Amino acid sequence: MRFLPTDLIGPMVVELEPHSDSRGFFARSFCASEFANHGLRDSFVQCNVSYNHRRGTVRGLHYQLPPATEAKLIRCIHGAIRSVIVDVRPDSPTYLQHVSVELRSQDRRALYVPEMFANGYQALVDDAEVIYQVSEFYAPECERGLRYDDPMLGIEWPLPVTEISPKDASWPLLRAIPTRARS
Repeated sequence: MRFLPTDLIGPMVVELEPHSDSRGFFARSFCASEFANHGLRDSFVQCNVSYNHRRGTVRGLHYQLPPATEAKLIRCIHGAIRSVIVDVRPDSPTYLQHVSVELRSQDRRALYVPEMFANGYQALVDDAEVIYQVSEFYAPECERGLRYDDPMLGIEWPLPVTEISPKDASWPLLRAIPTRARS
């Protein structure tokens, strides 16, 4: 695997290093010791699948507070998505900054999302399917979210938003949340 840093400290794009022959290829998509060697979480307790009927669908931006902070390893296994992550670590020099990474099934790249980064994505094609490993169990009492269209974040989604859940559309705008309550 190749670990490529992003513009934010912590998140990484993880590329496969395929070993090819006449049958196709073999590649490792996760290795606990390699993740640990790069300072990343090296164990996951859940694996989730998300399927999206329509291009333009947005899911997120989600994160969990302590004691249930989550690291995620996100991979698009069918179609294509634009994954967006936002740094919500209050003491970070990149607090509330974001990066976006296009994940396509044919590229087989993954995005490693550290704890205290909100993540979401937009389906770029119909029938996009995503699989993600999560380092912590879902804890509804610790769940938080950011609005996909919050002007303070300035996220430019590549397509018009065609679908979003009522919950994701109703997260409060950052200007309405006291600074201490955000984290």
